[in-house]
Amino acid sequence: MARKKKTSTPPSLISKIKNFSLTRRQEVILGSGLMALGAIFFFSFLSFLFTWREDQSELVDLGNRAVVTKNWLNQLGAWLGDIFVYKGFGIAAFSIAVLTILTGVYLFAAGKNFLSLSRKRILQLWFWGLLLMIWLSVVLGYFHNYSALLGGTVGFEINDLLQDYVGLIGSILILTFFAIVYLTLRLKLTPEKIAARFAKAKQTVENSIEDVSSHIESTDEEKDWEESVTHTATTTSEPTTENEIKKQPTTMKSGDMEINIAQEEEEELSPELEPTLKTTEKEVDLEVGEVIDEEQLIDNKASKLVEDFGEFDPTLELGNYQFPPIDLLKDYSQGKTITINEEELAANKDRIVETLKNYKIGIAKITANIGPTVTLYEIVPEAGIRISKIKNLEDDIALSLSALGIRIIAPIPGRGTIGIEVPNQKPSIVSMRSVISSPKFQKAEMQLPIALGKNISNETFVVDLAKMPHLLMAGATGQGKSVGLNCILTSLLYSKHPAEVKFVLVDPKKVELTLFNKIERHYLAKLPDSEDAIITDNSKVINTLNSLCIEMDQRYDILKDAMCRNIKEYNAKFKSRKLNPANGHKFLPYIVLVVDEFADLIMTAGKEVETPIARLAQLARAVGIHLIIATQRPSVNVITGMIKANFPARISFRVMQKVDSRTILDSGGADQLIGRGDMLYTAGNELIRIQCAFVDTPEVEKITDFIGSQKAYPDAHLLPEYVGEDGGTSLDISIEERDSKFRDAAEVIITAQQGSASLLQRKLKLGYNRAGRIIDQLEAAGIVGPFEGSKARQVLVPDLNSLEQLLNEEKNS
Repeated sequence: MARKKKTSTPPSLISKIKNFSLTRRQEVILGSGLMALGAIFFFSFLSFLFTWREDQSELVDLGNRAVVTKNWLNQLGAWLGDIFVYKGFGIAAFSIAVLTILTGVYLFAAGKNFLSLSRKRILQLWFWGLLLMIWLSVVLGYFHNYSALLGGTVGFEINDLLQDYVGLIGSILILTFFAIVYLTLRLKLTPEKIAARFAKAKQTVENSIEDVSSHIESTDEEKDWEESVTHTATTTSEPTTENEIKKQPTTMKSGDMEINIAQEEEEELSPELEPTLKTTEKEVDLEVGEVIDEEQLIDNKASKLVEDFGEFDPTLELGNYQFPPIDLLKDYSQGKTITINEEELAANKDRIVETLKNYKIGIAKITANIGPTVTLYEIVPEAGIRISKIKNLEDDIALSLSALGIRIIAPIPGRGTIGIEVPNQKPSIVSMRSVISSPKFQKAEMQLPIALGKNISNETFVVDLAKMPHLLMAGATGQGKSVGLNCILTSLLYSKHPAEVKFVLVDPKKVELTLFNKIERHYLAKLPDSEDAIITDNSKVINTLNSLCIEMDQRYDILKDAMCRNIKEYNAKFKSRKLNPANGHKFLPYIVLVVDEFADLIMTAGKEVETPIARLAQLARAVGIHLIIATQRPSVNVITGMIKANFPARISFRVMQKVDSRTILDSGGADQLIGRGDMLYTAGNELIRIQCAFVDTPEVEKITDFIGSQKAYPDAHLLPEYVGEDGGTSLDISIEERDSKFRDAAEVIITAQQGSASLLQRKLKLGYNRAGRIIDQLEAAGIVGPFEGSKARQVLVPDLNSLEQLLNEEKNS
């Protein structure tokens, strides 16, 4: 979900801080004030450490101008030090001063990236700083007997409390655990990293020792060499025999002789050094250094942007937007639970048992689950009883109970029992407020959560429209279909920000969805040249549907460039600043198309509506476009096989015939519902009976008034512009650009006195696009009139003679 909004309560403190914005001047003023306040805290606490004993007796008379304290900030400093240091957290209270100064610096130097501070990092510093302050205060509380200022009163009391319950060792273990948590989560230190650092330090020390040792050895060798050379020189400079005296000048004059002498001396020493060299070769061991894997930086630029500015928040443009409060919805139950009528339950049980007994069907066990409008009796038949035998007794059980809408589920999936649904004599109203305020809806981690109502067990039923991915609704007139649509729209208004979802509303009846006009610039989407966001003209529905197809194709291109599979991955990637808006990337809101009466569109537009609907149903799920189609006539020519194949999620209110139930649900049961919001829901597997939540028109009006009164976007969300193939044109088309079939087409149109592209397709065997272009050329020539929706164009030329005259005039002009 992306990010989940709390709708039943005011926004949290963190969300208020995140969405709060100031002007640059306000930031400078507030930043200066916070820096000054932080400095006051710091010097007050610092001075209090030295003067607290002298000022202790003066704290009682604070406020008296005659009182003078030793603190550097006089009475204010003594009072602050006493509150935060002595009675508070001890020396750990300096964290408050530092955090306040940093916050002031962040505001004062906003936009200059001072110290790499950001709003997110400031919040993190406050969170971890306060936790560290409390932990340090408790640790220093152990030394309270040495000085009361070390841990403060808070640290001492918490420490004392811990020791009272877990003892000294237990409190030390608890504090150690929290220290490990801080080091792991905040400083990201793990045993592996610590061991790697120690190994690296050890290796550095060993290398240093080896360098020093090698240096010493090399120095000793040089010294020995110098001594040997000196000894040789001394020996040659003091000859003892006559031969040596004769050789001395030769040695002094000739350099070669010196080398030869050195070689001879080396040859004489080599036998002595040879055992030493062999020993050294044996003692040399191979040392393998530790291989340390370097940390790899992934998406470093994006991570830096997120660190500096935080994740992209699409709701910032309407950062002060407030979700409608729960009080706008009426509580029809007035906080009361469902009343259990013991007499009714016992009577129904006896009648069911008696009726089955008359047909020699024994029951081993029977239980009842009470819902708001229907009670489910689960029976376990005795061994050897055929289930089909009980199923065939549906009408007999209904007769014995004198009830409307008996429905037998044989067997109940996953339970191994047979269910008999019996309407309650006094049904309860399921209010929209009760399902919106339920934890299942408030804590739902869904992209598009919808609270439909309550099931047979009186539990709130919440589904995700994004996973359906499209919804088909049907039901006879007055059975709750329009209320169901309002229930769906209300759920989305209470859960999603205007930046996260947009509605395309089609209302052929013109009265059902008009209340949502008030939130046009918040939640609605429309065509660029459309005046009203809610579509009531069937001729505009075709353009809107085709515009959504263009939007779908554009979104797929964007997802392809971003290498994402669906809108959820794409928006997550865009929020983490991994996609560049300069390359055409943007945050994509979900788009929900709602059609209130689909049968009327099929009657007036036919394939022109069914084709884009089917295309959207097949492909639009991945790019966040979802369809909700409702009709009161679920016949096979309205809900065709193409439509049903792409709408696995179905809702059926009460219908009058079994064939209608099978058309919408592929099974019976909808004809046995009791009406007034009683419905069956399926997502392609089992049928679930639900009592739809009731939201009345005044409640919807209050919600739309509340949202519409707030700051909105400049205009509704604009869909891509679409011009139909036979939408007509006011531009002049030259004679040279006309199609070769232009004259033949004109004759066909005038002869039939019916201007339509489909007629040209049939008569001249043309493709749809070519026939549409010829119709545009005929309109430009003044032969047919402009586009009039589903109606054929008006033919402006009465006969073929008039056509001949018109074409001759064009040639002569």
